[in-house]
Amino acid sequence: MKKTLITLTILLGSMGSFAQNVRFTTDGVIEFERKTNMWATLKKRINKDNETYLQPAYDSYKKNQPQFKILKSTLTFSNDKSLFTPLPDTGKDVSGFWGSDPNSTQNNTIFSDLASSSFITQKKVFEETFLVRDSLRKINWKLTSETRDIAGYECRRANAIIMDSIYVVAFYTDKIPVSGGPESFSGLPGMILGVALPHENVSWFATSVKDKPVTAAELKAPVKGKAVNTKGLNDTLNGVLKDWGSYAQTVLKALTI
Repeated sequence: MKKTLITLTILLGSMGSFAQNVRFTTDGVIEFERKTNMWATLKKRINKDNETYLQPAYDSYKKNQPQFKILKSTLTFSNDKSLFTPLPDTGKDVSGFWGSDPNSTQNNTIFSDLASSSFITQKKVFEETFLVRDSLRKINWKLTSETRDIAGYECRRANAIIMDSIYVVAFYTDKIPVSGGPESFSGLPGMILGVALPHENVSWFATSVKDKPVTAAELKAPVKGKAVNTKGLNDTLNGVLKDWGSYAQTVLKALTI
Protein backbone atom coordinates (compact mmCIF):
# COMPACT_ATOMS: atom_id res chain seq x y z
CA MET A 1 0.00 0.00 0.00
CA LYS A 2 2.83 2.39 0.95
CA LYS A 3 4.57 1.67 -2.38
CA THR A 4 1.32 2.34 -4.26
CA LEU A 5 0.86 5.71 -2.52
CA ILE A 6 4.43 6.73 -3.35
CA THR A 7 3.94 5.81 -7.01
CA LEU A 8 0.64 7.74 -7.18
CA THR A 9 2.28 10.80 -5.56
CA ILE A 10 5.09 10.75 -8.14
CA LEU A 11 2.59 10.34 -11.00
CA LEU A 12 0.39 13.21 -9.84
CA GLY A 13 3.44 15.40 -9.33
CA SER A 14 4.61 14.67 -12.88
CA MET A 15 1.17 15.47 -14.29
CA GLY A 16 1.08 18.75 -12.38
CA SER A 17 4.51 19.69 -13.68
CA PHE A 18 3.44 18.87 -17.25
CA ALA A 19 0.26 20.95 -16.93
CA GLN A 20 2.30 23.92 -15.69
CA ASN A 21 4.54 23.69 -18.78
CA VAL A 22 1.71 23.59 -21.35
CA ARG A 23 1.84 26.74 -23.48
CA PHE A 24 -1.49 28.20 -24.58
CA THR A 25 -1.05 30.66 -27.45
CA THR A 26 -3.24 33.77 -27.29
CA ASP A 27 -1.25 36.06 -29.62
CA GLY A 28 0.42 35.30 -32.91
CA VAL A 29 0.29 34.93 -36.68
CA ILE A 30 -0.97 31.89 -38.57
CA GLU A 31 -0.08 31.30 -42.20
CA PHE A 32 -2.78 29.59 -44.25
CA GLU A 33 -2.77 27.93 -47.63
CA ARG A 34 -5.98 28.02 -49.65
CA LYS A 35 -6.19 25.18 -52.16
CA THR A 36 -8.85 25.02 -54.87
CA ASN A 37 -9.28 22.08 -57.22
CA MET A 38 -9.79 24.20 -60.33
CA TRP A 39 -10.21 21.25 -62.67
CA ALA A 40 -13.17 19.96 -60.66
CA THR A 41 -14.57 23.47 -60.07
CA LEU A 42 -14.51 24.51 -63.72
CA LYS A 43 -15.76 21.15 -64.99
CA LYS A 44 -19.01 21.77 -63.11
CA ARG A 45 -19.64 24.90 -65.20
CA ILE A 46 -20.01 22.97 -68.43
CA ASN A 47 -23.52 22.00 -69.52
CA LYS A 48 -25.36 21.27 -72.76
CA ASP A 49 -26.07 24.96 -73.33
CA ASN A 50 -22.44 26.11 -73.21
CA GLU A 51 -20.34 23.05 -73.96
CA THR A 52 -19.55 24.12 -77.55
CA TYR A 53 -17.33 26.94 -76.28
CA LEU A 54 -16.64 26.10 -72.63
CA GLN A 55 -15.42 22.54 -73.24
CA PRO A 56 -12.51 23.67 -75.48
CA ALA A 57 -11.69 26.45 -72.98
CA TYR A 58 -11.72 23.91 -70.14
CA ASP A 59 -9.54 21.46 -72.10
CA SER A 60 -7.03 24.25 -72.77
CA TYR A 61 -7.03 25.24 -69.07
CA LYS A 62 -6.50 21.65 -67.98
CA LYS A 63 -3.60 21.29 -70.41
CA ASN A 64 -1.82 24.49 -69.38
CA GLN A 65 -2.74 25.06 -65.72
CA PRO A 66 -2.12 22.97 -62.57
CA GLN A 67 -5.04 21.12 -61.00
CA PHE A 68 -4.82 23.05 -57.74
CA LYS A 69 -4.81 26.81 -57.40
CA ILE A 70 -2.84 27.67 -54.26
CA LEU A 71 -3.17 31.03 -52.52
CA LYS A 72 -1.71 32.16 -49.20
CA SER A 73 -3.00 34.33 -46.37
CA THR A 74 -2.28 35.24 -42.76
CA LEU A 75 -4.44 35.37 -39.66
CA THR A 76 -3.07 37.77 -37.05
CA PHE A 77 -4.74 37.34 -33.65
CA SER A 78 -4.61 38.67 -30.12
CA ASN A 79 -7.04 37.42 -27.49
CA ASP A 80 -10.49 38.29 -28.85
CA LYS A 81 -9.52 40.02 -32.11
CA SER A 82 -8.19 38.74 -35.43
CA LEU A 83 -7.33 40.02 -38.90
CA PHE A 84 -7.45 37.71 -41.92
CA THR A 85 -5.34 39.07 -44.79
CA PRO A 86 -4.89 37.55 -48.27
CA LEU A 87 -1.35 37.64 -49.63
CA PRO A 88 -0.53 38.58 -53.25
CA ASP A 89 -0.99 35.78 -55.77
CA THR A 90 2.47 34.75 -56.96
CA GLY A 91 1.29 31.85 -59.13
CA LYS A 92 1.04 31.56 -62.89
CA ASP A 93 -1.26 34.17 -64.39
CA VAL A 94 -4.64 32.83 -65.51
CA SER A 95 -6.42 34.45 -68.43
CA GLY A 96 -9.33 33.77 -70.76
CA PHE A 97 -12.67 32.54 -69.46
CA TRP A 98 -11.36 31.84 -65.97
CA GLY A 99 -9.17 34.88 -65.29
CA SER A 100 -11.60 36.71 -62.99
CA ASP A 101 -13.42 33.69 -61.61
CA PRO A 102 -14.20 34.31 -57.90
CA ASN A 103 -13.08 30.76 -57.09
CA SER A 104 -9.56 31.52 -58.28
CA THR A 105 -9.10 34.64 -56.15
CA GLN A 106 -9.16 35.71 -52.50
CA ASN A 107 -11.63 38.54 -52.09
CA ASN A 108 -11.80 39.26 -48.36
CA THR A 109 -9.79 41.09 -45.73
CA ILE A 110 -11.64 40.38 -42.47
CA PHE A 111 -11.34 41.97 -39.05
CA SER A 112 -13.21 40.00 -36.38
CA ASP A 113 -14.05 41.14 -32.86
CA LEU A 114 -14.94 37.90 -31.12
CA ALA A 115 -15.94 39.63 -27.88
CA SER A 116 -18.70 41.61 -29.60
CA SER A 117 -19.42 38.90 -32.22
CA SER A 118 -18.93 41.41 -35.02
CA PHE A 119 -16.81 41.75 -38.14
CA ILE A 120 -15.66 44.27 -40.73
CA THR A 121 -14.86 42.85 -44.17
CA GLN A 122 -13.29 44.60 -47.11
CA LYS A 123 -14.65 42.58 -50.01
CA LYS A 124 -13.55 42.93 -53.62
CA VAL A 125 -16.32 42.11 -56.09
CA PHE A 126 -14.85 42.32 -59.58
CA GLU A 127 -14.15 46.07 -60.06
CA GLU A 128 -15.89 47.30 -56.90
CA THR A 129 -14.89 47.20 -53.22
CA PHE A 130 -17.38 46.92 -50.36
CA LEU A 131 -16.90 47.45 -46.63
CA VAL A 132 -19.26 45.04 -44.89
CA ARG A 133 -20.07 45.48 -41.18
CA ASP A 134 -22.26 42.95 -39.41
CA SER A 135 -22.50 40.21 -36.79
CA LEU A 136 -20.34 37.13 -37.07
CA ARG A 137 -21.94 34.19 -38.81
CA LYS A 138 -23.46 31.76 -36.33
CA ILE A 139 -22.47 28.22 -37.21
CA ASN A 140 -24.08 25.19 -35.58
CA TRP A 141 -20.96 23.06 -35.20
CA LYS A 142 -21.16 19.37 -34.31
CA LEU A 143 -17.99 18.08 -32.61
CA THR A 144 -16.56 14.65 -33.41
CA SER A 145 -13.85 12.47 -31.86
CA GLU A 146 -11.64 12.54 -34.96
CA THR A 147 -8.28 14.31 -34.63
CA ARG A 148 -5.64 15.50 -37.04
CA ASP A 149 -2.22 17.14 -36.66
CA ILE A 150 -2.03 20.56 -38.37
CA ALA A 151 1.04 22.82 -38.17
CA GLY A 152 2.24 20.95 -35.07
CA TYR A 153 -1.08 21.15 -33.20
CA GLU A 154 -3.43 18.28 -32.48
CA CYS A 155 -6.81 19.41 -33.78
CA ARG A 156 -10.29 18.03 -33.29
CA ARG A 157 -12.81 17.77 -36.12
CA ALA A 158 -16.17 19.53 -36.25
CA ASN A 159 -18.82 19.48 -38.99
CA ALA A 160 -21.49 21.97 -40.01
CA ILE A 161 -23.82 23.16 -42.75
CA ILE A 162 -23.71 26.83 -43.77
CA MET A 163 -25.86 28.80 -46.23
CA ASP A 164 -28.44 25.97 -46.06
CA SER A 165 -26.47 23.55 -48.23
CA ILE A 166 -22.68 23.93 -47.94
CA TYR A 167 -21.05 21.10 -45.97
CA VAL A 168 -18.09 22.26 -43.84
CA VAL A 169 -15.39 20.22 -42.15
CA ALA A 170 -13.21 22.12 -39.67
CA PHE A 171 -10.32 21.23 -37.37
CA TYR A 172 -9.59 23.32 -34.28
CA THR A 173 -7.10 23.27 -31.41
CA ASP A 174 -7.85 24.22 -27.82
CA LYS A 175 -4.13 25.01 -27.36
CA ILE A 176 -4.94 28.32 -29.03
CA PRO A 177 -7.93 29.45 -26.91
CA VAL A 178 -9.19 31.97 -29.45
CA SER A 179 -12.50 31.17 -31.15
CA GLY A 180 -11.41 32.36 -34.60
CA GLY A 181 -10.33 30.96 -37.93
CA PRO A 182 -9.63 31.69 -41.59
CA GLU A 183 -12.08 33.71 -43.69
CA SER A 184 -15.49 33.87 -41.93
CA PHE A 185 -15.17 30.59 -40.01
CA SER A 186 -15.29 30.84 -36.21
CA GLY A 187 -17.30 29.74 -33.18
CA LEU A 188 -15.41 26.66 -32.01
CA PRO A 189 -13.75 26.25 -28.57
CA GLY A 190 -10.32 27.03 -29.98
CA MET A 191 -8.60 28.32 -33.10
CA ILE A 192 -9.61 26.74 -36.41
CA LEU A 193 -6.47 25.61 -38.24
CA GLY A 194 -8.15 23.72 -41.06
CA VAL A 195 -11.35 24.09 -43.09
CA ALA A 196 -12.53 22.02 -46.04
CA LEU A 197 -15.63 22.44 -48.19
CA PRO A 198 -15.54 19.05 -49.93
CA HIS A 199 -18.36 19.70 -52.39
CA GLU A 200 -17.01 23.16 -53.25
CA ASN A 201 -13.51 21.76 -53.92
CA VAL A 202 -11.73 24.25 -51.66
CA SER A 203 -9.84 24.14 -48.36
CA TRP A 204 -7.83 26.35 -46.00
CA PHE A 205 -5.12 24.74 -43.86
CA ALA A 206 -2.52 26.32 -41.61
CA THR A 207 1.09 25.77 -42.62
CA SER A 208 2.67 27.52 -39.62
CA VAL A 209 1.76 29.16 -36.31
CA LYS A 210 4.03 31.86 -34.89
CA ASP A 211 3.51 32.48 -31.18
CA LYS A 212 4.45 36.16 -30.84
CA PRO A 213 3.20 39.41 -29.31
CA VAL A 214 0.79 41.32 -31.56
CA THR A 215 0.38 45.09 -31.40
CA ALA A 216 -2.82 47.06 -31.95
CA ALA A 217 -1.31 48.45 -35.16
CA GLU A 218 -1.18 44.92 -36.57
CA LEU A 219 -4.90 44.46 -35.97
CA LYS A 220 -6.31 47.51 -37.73
CA ALA A 221 -9.67 46.93 -39.40
CA PRO A 222 -10.00 47.83 -43.10
CA VAL A 223 -11.66 51.20 -43.75
CA LYS A 224 -12.05 51.57 -47.51
CA GLY A 225 -15.07 50.48 -49.51
CA LYS A 226 -18.77 51.09 -50.04
CA ALA A 227 -20.43 50.66 -46.64
CA VAL A 228 -23.07 47.91 -46.48
CA ASN A 229 -24.26 45.12 -44.18
CA THR A 230 -24.57 41.47 -45.19
CA LYS A 231 -28.16 41.81 -46.41
CA GLY A 232 -27.32 44.95 -48.39
CA LEU A 233 -24.41 43.21 -50.08
CA ASN A 234 -26.51 40.16 -50.95
CA ASP A 235 -29.27 42.35 -52.38
CA THR A 236 -26.71 44.19 -54.52
CA LEU A 237 -25.14 40.96 -55.75
CA ASN A 238 -28.50 39.40 -56.56
CA GLY A 239 -29.44 42.47 -58.57
CA VAL A 240 -26.20 42.46 -60.54
CA LEU A 241 -26.28 38.71 -61.17
CA LYS A 242 -29.97 38.31 -62.04
CA ASP A 243 -29.23 37.91 -65.76
CA TRP A 244 -26.24 35.60 -65.36
CA GLY A 245 -28.25 32.38 -65.50
CA SER A 246 -27.07 29.29 -63.63
CA TYR A 247 -23.60 30.78 -63.22
CA ALA A 248 -25.05 33.44 -60.92
CA GLN A 249 -25.44 31.04 -58.00
CA THR A 250 -21.88 29.83 -58.41
CA VAL A 251 -20.56 33.40 -58.27
CA LEU A 252 -22.84 34.35 -55.37
CA LYS A 253 -21.71 31.34 -53.36
CA ALA A 254 -18.02 32.05 -53.98
CA LEU A 255 -18.41 35.70 -52.95
CA THR A 256 -20.40 35.08 -49.77
CA ILE A 257 -18.79 31.99 -48.24
